[in-house]
Amino acid sequence: MTFVGKILVFIILICALMFLGVSTVVFTTATNWKQATANEQKKVQELQTKNANATAAADAAKKELAAAKDSHAKAKQEMDGRIAALEADTTRLNAEMTQARTALEVAQQNAKTSLDEATALRGETNLLREQKSAVEKQANEYKIRQTELFDQIRILTRERDVAKKNNEDLRDRVARFSSLLRSKGLSDDISQVKGMESPPPVRGEITRVDAQNRRVELSIGSDDGLVAGHELNLYRVKPAPKYLGKIKVLHADPDQAVGQVVGSTVNGIKIQEGDVVSSTLRTQL
Repeated sequence: MTFVGKILVFIILICALMFLGVSTVVFTTATNWKQATANEQKKVQELQTKNANATAAADAAKKELAAAKDSHAKAKQEMDGRIAALEADTTRLNAEMTQARTALEVAQQNAKTSLDEATALRGETNLLREQKSAVEKQANEYKIRQTELFDQIRILTRERDVAKKNNEDLRDRVARFSSLLRSKGLSDDISQVKGMESPPPVRGEITRVDAQNRRVELSIGSDDGLVAGHELNLYRVKPAPKYLGKIKVLHADPDQAVGQVVGSTVNGIKIQEGDVVSSTLRTQL
């Protein structure tokens, strides 16, 4: 075999190997594309399935979104209603709070006014109590004064009755004595009779003193020889003998007499029941 033949054989071998490689590659490539196509179709089917599922899910999601929108709209409408109701309640409560605050301020002002009035009334009440106390005190003084005046009226009435009776008795006695004196040829002029101005020896006690400490009642009377106009000494025995002044007899009953202080007592000493009256002091002091 020649060299050219060898070269040709070698070239043919190389070409054969090249065709074998190309055929192998073509065969191999043809098989991979079929599998790839099948795989791709499978993937396409899977993608279509997923797409369908996704579309169904999207439709479901759209429906859910629509339902959610409707629910949200209803919830929003309900919340708007509740907000409006709450705002109305808030406005009403604010109005009530303002009204209550105004009422409270008015009540506080009224309470303050009432407290001021109560304080003023308390002051007026205290003043009225003081005035009432003063009036009651004055009324008691008037009652005491009235009682004293009644006593004086009683004494004066008694003195008047006694004086009237004594006057009648004296007139009768004077008439009889005048008749007797004239029948004996004597004068009935009393100014010519001496010794009638001095009281007989007597001693008695003060039994009653008026409120002015001026008039007194004596435990001795006409039966003891006292007549109106007699003056008696007044003194106190206890705790120590003390001269007080003089008492002039205004009128006399048989067992008692009424007298009056001549001038005033010594040093203005008050006369007391139990003080002694006497025609003389020599045996007492």
